[in-house]
Amino acid sequence: MLDKKKKDQIIEQFKTHKSDTGSSEVQIAILTAEVKELTKHLKSHKKDFSSRRGLLRKVSQRRRLLRYLESEDEKRFDKLVKILKLKIQKREQITSMMPDLEVAAEELVEGGDTIA
Repeated sequence: MLDKKKKDQIIEQFKTHKSDTGSSEVQIAILTAEVKELTKHLKSHKKDFSSRRGLLRKVSQRRRLLRYLESEDEKRFDKLVKILKLKIQKREQITSMMPDLEVAAEELVEGGDTIA
């Protein structure tokens, strides 16, 4: 859990206007800091499964917020991903890969090959 001082620093850095505390950018930045902190904790406490569950929840929440931000404002999304140094694929890259997968699946079905 982030202490108030760290959280206020993150809010100050990523706020979009003077009284901003809950914009997508701020939420994503806070979640990223919490994910980093939990990851560090889990490296030394490998059997802490409740913290692992919390980590997965934060990662999925961050992913949903990132997808929302990408659909609403791609420039803000790109800027945030660059600042936070996140490894994330854009939706258009993912969907451009999909036709290749569909063609490969059709070839498998037509050829009668089975995956075993």
